[in-house]
Amino acid sequence: MFTGLSAFPLTPFRDSTVDEQTYAHLIGRLVVAGVDSITALGSTGSYMYLDREERRRIAAAAVRSAGDVPVMVGIGALRTSQVQRLAEDAQQAGASAVILAPVTYQALTPDEVFGLFEDVTAALSVPLVVYDNPGTTHVTFTDDLYERIAALPHVASIKIPGVPPVADAAADRVRTIRDRLPASVSIGVSGDAVAATGLGAGCDLWYSVIGGTLPTLALGITRAALAGDHTAATAESERLTPLWRLFREFGSIRVTAAIAEHLGLVPPDSLPRPVRGLDSDGRARVAQIVEALRFSD
Repeated sequence: MFTGLSAFPLTPFRDSTVDEQTYAHLIGRLVVAGVDSITALGSTGSYMYLDREERRRIAAAAVRSAGDVPVMVGIGALRTSQVQRLAEDAQQAGASAVILAPVTYQALTPDEVFGLFEDVTAALSVPLVVYDNPGTTHVTFTDDLYERIAALPHVASIKIPGVPPVADAAADRVRTIRDRLPASVSIGVSGDAVAATGLGAGCDLWYSVIGGTLPTLALGITRAALAGDHTAATAESERLTPLWRLFREFGSIRVTAAIAEHLGLVPPDSLPRPVRGLDSDGRARVAQIVEALRFSD
């Protein structure tokens, strides 16, 4: 579960309501493609815009539709008690693991972040992934904090927020983190544009935004990198440079939603308000890239 490609699907909306039927279809596509795991209710899955009941239904739908593919379920929320209830819901739904980002309104101290993970892991019966996503949560993990949290029970993986773009620097960064972690804790790269570099630098898996919508494309990069064919993995990632530029300009969730809508995988206006999709010019640019790069899966 903590190697290879973990795909983060969108949670599509139709007329301001979670579209469970379309969601199940998205999960089914990931299973057919052969992803190594599925992360439901990650940031790409808009978890913070869903209430508890919606999240419970989506977790159950993901597990039900995934068959034998392991499903990790996001449990981030503002209060520890809410996170604990969401963790229980995920476990009851049959999740193979949970993934936790420390969501904030008031800025959290390192001790408060550690305390959140300490409280949550104390009652878990499944593995936990530490979700380090500073661009969204505004929480910055230090290596000391990685080390403290990784020593807690059930912590199985850390999702790091990218690596330096240069191979040697990326390898140095991954080694530095790995030296602080137990051997049982994997390191997963995020930030799709540097995923090939991160896998080549020694990360165990890719927690992938685009993998939730275009799994075959993401699997090609993942399999090449983990097989040691870094030239092929890097070349494929570089081919996607126009896509990565759009990610930086508009945000990955808006671009991914536009791709899914263009391909007819989700309904129009599929993001939860107040988040809005791209305007007509942005959608046209996405469509041009989809056609030029021949995205189809």
